[in-house]
Amino acid sequence: MCYLLIGNISALISDDCIEPLVNARLRVYLPEGSYPKACPKRNIFNGPEQLSPAQVAAKSDRLLAETTLDERGNFTLNWEQLHLFTEPLELDICLNRMPEQASGKNIESHYHLSTLVPHWKRSLQRYVAAFAYVIPAENWSQIRASYGTWVIAGTIRRIHSREGQSQLRVEVYNAVNNRLLACTSTDEKGRYQLRFGRRELTSGKLMLIRDYRHNNAPDVYFKVYRDNRLLWEEEADVANMPGRKAIASCSVINIHMQQVPVVKKPAGYVSGLLSNWAVVGRKSSLVNY
Repeated sequence: MCYLLIGNISALISDDCIEPLVNARLRVYLPEGSYPKACPKRNIFNGPEQLSPAQVAAKSDRLLAETTLDERGNFTLNWEQLHLFTEPLELDICLNRMPEQASGKNIESHYHLSTLVPHWKRSLQRYVAAFAYVIPAENWSQIRASYGTWVIAGTIRRIHSREGQSQLRVEVYNAVNNRLLACTSTDEKGRYQLRFGRRELTSGKLMLIRDYRHNNAPDVYFKVYRDNRLLWEEEADVANMPGRKAIASCSVINIHMQQVPVVKKPAGYVSGLLSNWAVVGRKSSLVNY
């Protein structure tokens, strides 16, 4: 007989937007000494508790199993039946780096997720249980900030339309130096996610002292394309607006594009090249925070 624990570990960017903890390591520990019978049987989904190196080292002899999460945050853990399945388990997560983090020394950090007795069910010659954990957005933003990375999520819509705009290319820029930070495409519902790290803020070049902030958080503005055709763009001054200035490591920015009729010019003007999409600069109505 053996045990099989399966599940998923992910993090919230917003209430309706989630991302997996790619390549993080999940560790399962036996409890320390005798544990009270009133051990919690389910996780209460409080934020993870960061562990010091000393705390991690002190529990190393109780490590039962360890695995690496896949690109979707899923995991599978097996171990032999050495202990009663009624014993509680401690579940911790270990992070080394973020995918967007600049190359260099990894920053290892450990977090305690939960202590619980999984609901085991017997299946043939093994016991099977499932565990899922979602890190709250405020905690995930703090963790991402410690690694110098950002994620921006949102939806692209036309003004007065509830439907998201699919198959659009979304680009986000750093207003300090007008450099491209990241680009991505919208899905079938018009949703997008953009990720970048500190290295994209300067494209490998040092910033001027007067342009540098303590947390190095950028002020951002956007451009939207369909194929190679520019549909909509913001002026860099939009980056001074609330929600765009020194953005949080987990940010949600929904964009509403405004369509206007083509303005016909008198004979003699080259009007055939005009797009039917307007660039409406700095109006806050174009952006829904």
